[in-house]
Amino acid sequence: MPSFDVVSEVDHHELKNAIDQANREVSTRFDFKGSGANFSQSENQITMNAQAEFQLQQMLDILRKKMSSRGIDLYCLETHDPVIHAKTATQQLTVNEGIDTPTAKKLVKMVKDSKLKVQAAIQQQQLRITGKKRDDLQQAIALLKSADLKLPLQYQNFRD
Repeated sequence: MPSFDVVSEVDHHELKNAIDQANREVSTRFDFKGSGANFSQSENQITMNAQAEFQLQQMLDILRKKMSSRGIDLYCLETHDPVIHAKTATQQLTVNEGIDTPTAKKLVKMVKDSKLKVQAAIQQQQLRITGKKRDDLQQAIALLKSADLKLPLQYQNFRD
C-alpha cells in the first residue's frame, strides 16, 4: 500500500554553515568591530552574545538571512527574550525539530476532514499517511502544503 512520511527536520550541516557565515559577517562588519559579538551553537540551541540589545536584533537579521540563503526554513527558529546584564546582552534561539503531538493531531484531523481516501497515523515525531492510490497521497501532500502551520514540513519515504 502506498505511503509517505511527514517530518519536520533541519539539515544540521547547513545550519552550522549558516552560523559560521553569520559569525564571519559579524566579525568583519564595521558596527560590530571590537564588540565581541558572536554566535555559538550547542545541539539545538544557538546563543547570541553582544554589547547591546539593538546589536542582538541586527545579529538575528544576519542569521536569518544566512539561514534562508542556505535553504533552511525560518519557521524552525524560536527566539527567546534577550537577557541584558551590565555590558553584555545574550539571547537564546531554539531550533525546533519534529512534529509535536498537538500539531500532529491537528494534521490528522485536517486529513480526515478533507474526505480523502487516506489514513494518517502519528509515529513518534512524524506522521505516516497511507492510501490505496498514489493520486490520493499527492492530494494529501497538496493539502498539507496549503495549510498555514508555521512549521517546516518535509515529505519523505514515498513508496508505491
